Amino acid sequence: MAIAADLLPRFQAIRQRTVSLSAPLSAEDLMVQSMPDASPGKWHLAHTTWFFEQFVLSRRPGHAPRRPEWMVLFNSYYQSVGPMHARPRRGLLSRPSLAEVLDYRRYVDEAVSEQLSTGDDPELATLVELGLNHEQQHQELLLTDIKHALWCNPLLPAYGEPSRGPAAAPAAPMRWVTGREGIVEIGHAGGGFTFDNETPRHRALLQPHALAHRLVTNAEYLAFVHDGGYREPGLWLSDGWATVQAEGWEKPIYWQPDLASEFTLHGVTALDPAAPVCHLSYFEADAFARWAGARLPTEAEWESAAAALPVRGNLQDSGHLHPQPAPGDEGLVQMFGDVWEWTGSPYVSYPGFQPLPGSLGEYNGKFMNGQWVLRGGSCVTPCDHVRASYRNFFPPHARWQFAGIRLGHDR
Repeated sequence: MAIAADLLPRFQAIRQRTVSLSAPLSAEDLMVQSMPDASPGKWHLAHTTWFFEQFVLSRRPGHAPRRPEWMVLFNSYYQSVGPMHARPRRGLLSRPSLAEVLDYRRYVDEAVSEQLSTGDDPELATLVELGLNHEQQHQELLLTDIKHALWCNPLLPAYGEPSRGPAAAPAAPMRWVTGREGIVEIGHAGGGFTFDNETPRHRALLQPHALAHRLVTNAEYLAFVHDGGYREPGLWLSDGWATVQAEGWEKPIYWQPDLASEFTLHGVTALDPAAPVCHLSYFEADAFARWAGARLPTEAEWESAAAALPVRGNLQDSGHLHPQPAPGDEGLVQMFGDVWEWTGSPYVSYPGFQPLPGSLGEYNGKFMNGQWVLRGGSCVTPCDHVRASYRNFFPPHARWQFAGIRLGHDR
């Protein structure tokens, strides 16, 4: 494989994309950490650079970190490579400055580009590709985290101007699409990049079922709210009901008190009845499904349905950065983009799973407890980052991610 020809342009484009996504934000914006689960934009810019220095540049004999103390500041959770700054305190890192972080990015970019330009090295290619997919995950997190930070500001400022599209039509009535049943294979089928948690490919048994042809809309979720969904304990899992009570949940996190508008990356906008409901926890998605007389799909059902579909939809590349109403196509729509879709499957290892060797084995495997799988990407996911076998995962109370609902039911 000609590494320079294949990876160098991609490396440079993805690294520049992260900087471009941060460009509408001030240095003050990029330092804000609005909650322990979120990180400052400046930290995302630095951590993704740390990843390339730690796992790519350190392969060179005699490599010494440019700023050894930064290797502690910008480590995320890799216990095997050394200590790290406490995650809830990342917003206190006023130093290094934004200018210093951007200079750090240029330094590492030049060094990695030089390695990519000097011959074939399959191990280098593997590590750089992992680093680029890691960077794309943080591009998405940069947008989700800054949205939460801007929402916490009483001025409710916008990240950017909306991308104007055609006027939305009313949502089509929900239809049910019969899924495959019997033994199917899921997991990465080979060819192209994959994270370790997508492997190995294995057999799964699907019972008779159907999936909704589109995502649940704001109007449909509003009916749940008006029907007292947040006041009916019988609809909720025990931990979900405890969370509703403790946190005072009455509606999706970014919906405004009038239930007619919502906070978006473009500021406060009218709630589009036909657009997918967004920023729901697993608890909320599960309660809605129960209220609707349905359930959430399993990840095997979802992947079996998505495997033959092209990766096409309202993803980050569209520029909307907000869920859009479903197109009028036949069959399943919105399988990729708009919102991550909660499944009814816990995040556990596949049969025969083996994490990556060494420190990179900490990337996914150690989080396989107490979390639930989401599928399909969202409006802030890069198009070339997602695929049918991609497994995202979050704890069931998490609401700040672009997550929504596709219903399923038994047949």
